[in-house]
Amino acid sequence: MALARDPLVEARKQLRSAIEILGLDDEVFEALAEPERVIQVKIPVKMDDGRVRVYTGWRSQHNSALGPYKGGVRYHPNVNMNEVIALSMWMTWKNSLAGLPYGGGKGGVRVNPKVLTPGELERLSRKYFEAISDVVGPDIDIPAPDVYTDPQVMAWYFDEYNRIKRGQYFGVVTGKPKDLGGLEARIISTGYGVAVAAREAAVKFLGGIEGKTVAVQGFGNVGYYAAKFLAEMGARIVAVSDSRGGVYNSKGFNIDDVMAAKKREGTVARYEKAEKRVGALEILELDVDILVPAAIEEVITEENASRIKAKLIVEGANGPTTTEAEKLLSERGVIIVPDILANAGGVIMSHIEWVNNRMGGWITDEEAIRKLEAKMSENVKRVVNYWEKKLSSKRPLRDAAYAIAVERVYKAMKLRGVI
Repeated sequence: MALARDPLVEARKQLRSAIEILGLDDEVFEALAEPERVIQVKIPVKMDDGRVRVYTGWRSQHNSALGPYKGGVRYHPNVNMNEVIALSMWMTWKNSLAGLPYGGGKGGVRVNPKVLTPGELERLSRKYFEAISDVVGPDIDIPAPDVYTDPQVMAWYFDEYNRIKRGQYFGVVTGKPKDLGGLEARIISTGYGVAVAAREAAVKFLGGIEGKTVAVQGFGNVGYYAAKFLAEMGARIVAVSDSRGGVYNSKGFNIDDVMAAKKREGTVARYEKAEKRVGALEILELDVDILVPAAIEEVITEENASRIKAKLIVEGANGPTTTEAEKLLSERGVIIVPDILANAGGVIMSHIEWVNNRMGGWITDEEAIRKLEAKMSENVKRVVNYWEKKLSSKRPLRDAAYAIAVERVYKAMKLRGVI
């Protein structure tokens, strides 16, 4: 299956739809279709063998009407500027929809981190953050982990920024290790939020989560924790996959057992207790109640939409469903809980960490998780309520989420006198 490779086109289509629903002028679309700033940086890294390799990185700062930019940094060999811009735009809507005092930002470095040694990864991370250090900060732009970045990378960012600025700015990044002001709950937060969103949607549209069959495409951090918590909520996880393939078992999997096999074998595709193997993308078309795409963007397309059997799709990844595919699925009555709603758990927890840092420590991990669950549950109900009262049932749930998010940003820009 050929994948479209410009998520920025999708992001702008989604924005256009929200602008039309709200009855706003084209000038508003123009003001929001482009980021406020995009930075491209050159990152020379001395490798362990003495050679110097040069990598390219970006930071996109989409909109700051609601507050400082907020969004993760990803390391991936296919990262490009348009992807980073699209992701920063999605972060604007995600933060707005969640009611957070943030605008949208996103960063990326075009690199395969799997082939780097720990020392090379550290030097790359420090050089990248040094290159963007003048345009980030606790009140300016607050990066966080994303694809192939983690608390250790955030620790290097934190230390490099404080070295350059000669201070102790704990709020410059979130997703840090606990010993540097982070919350342990941050590592589970996105996946847990996806599980809560799936549970709330299942209660509304499927009669509950208990016993419902689930397929999870993408078994990284988000997919693993979404599967783990959905299983604890009573769902049956019958299929999981990663980039190398997937497995199916009608009775359901022990998720921790599958993760142990992945760590041991390098992929879930070799898990020995599976009834059958499935392809990395074939998993999307299995006959399940709930599908959780939690890997990369644009895997559900016009080409495979007719073969998708799930009644409920909960987007753990950013932009996994194209506009054309969503239209086809919505017309069939498939409910899609959009990414800006479903996977907002990470940034909600990041906000809790950021506030905690600014106040000098005020919350436990258990309290943070309870706040996250309450926020996710409230947000799902608010979007569904808007969708039921103001939109046609043939329109996707995403339209309601975007209308709420874009309207809040628009009002903030208007109050500031930007538009």
